[in-house]
Amino acid sequence: MSTTTVEPGTSAPGPKTNRIGLTVIDYKGGKTTLCAGCGHNAISERIIEAMFEMGVEPEFVIKPSGIGCSSKTPAYFLSRSHSFNAVHGRMPSVATGALLANRKLVCIGVSGDGDTASIGVGQFVHLMRRNLPIIYIIEDNGVYGLTKGQFSATADLGSKLKTGISNDLPPIDTCALAIQLGATFVGRSFSGDKRQLSAMLKAAIAHKGTVMLDVVSPCVTFNDHEGSTKSYKYVKEHEEILQEVSFIPFFEDIDVQYDPGSTVAVTMHDGSRLQLRKLEEDYNPTDKIRALTRLTEAHDKGEVLTGVFYVNPQAPNFIELLNVVDQPLATLPESMTRPPKEVLDACMEELR
Repeated sequence: MSTTTVEPGTSAPGPKTNRIGLTVIDYKGGKTTLCAGCGHNAISERIIEAMFEMGVEPEFVIKPSGIGCSSKTPAYFLSRSHSFNAVHGRMPSVATGALLANRKLVCIGVSGDGDTASIGVGQFVHLMRRNLPIIYIIEDNGVYGLTKGQFSATADLGSKLKTGISNDLPPIDTCALAIQLGATFVGRSFSGDKRQLSAMLKAAIAHKGTVMLDVVSPCVTFNDHEGSTKSYKYVKEHEEILQEVSFIPFFEDIDVQYDPGSTVAVTMHDGSRLQLRKLEEDYNPTDKIRALTRLTEAHDKGEVLTGVFYVNPQAPNFIELLNVVDQPLATLPESMTRPPKEVLDACMEELR
């Protein structure tokens, strides 16, 4: 057993703090109750790291979720933040109301492939088209983990359950759907790819529109076997990485050198820099048509395409489109939010 000797008159160094003076412990949550090895736990760890490294105040974060294994995970990160476990598939409306009431909040909405692509697909559609400033994470394992592992709507055609039953329905590609509908930051990652997912989450925090991240997160209990297309083995063997993703926050030196012909640099809303280094193809992440085409090509080849597919930091978000005042609506006095009696009387006269 090794010991650390502290010289007399000195004290042991304290834990590392971020730019606002908090330690990583300040961003942790409760102990997970998910299965050992669940990909969702790795996603929670990456969220903790990203929030710590970006210096986000936990008290200004809200964590709405729906129903499912994925929707339990907000309990496992940022215990000092505000959580709301919504009705199955209805998290988007709760998040919309919260952000309209207080535009200063950072919102991380956590959902699953069942919560989003089945019962919640209607709300998902309208959330994507509004460009609400939210980080919407789909923890995607292709099955309903809380109800014994039936196929979800993102399960690939021909994939198999542990019982040997094959899926005979085509999947919904939530990334393609989000791009078509108007989300302004869309990507896919793998819970086992720490570096890529961490960079994408930090860029998501800097983005002030709808971020939709589909994270393939294998279910070790019901969907990590031979024949599954969302198992650890399958994803590692079939992952096609679109680009190398790196991120430089606004509070660090962003005067870095890169090859203009091989790297695309996207400036985020707060001045941070998202850098996408091309690997094998000439890909422009601001080209919506190319993004949809590349996703279709990957699907036809049986690839699990990961990376940032589409980003547009110039589009106005939902709060800006509504011309909402800078001061959070929840803090406005009643005199500004409640019309006087004469205004209501005039309205009633117009309806006679």
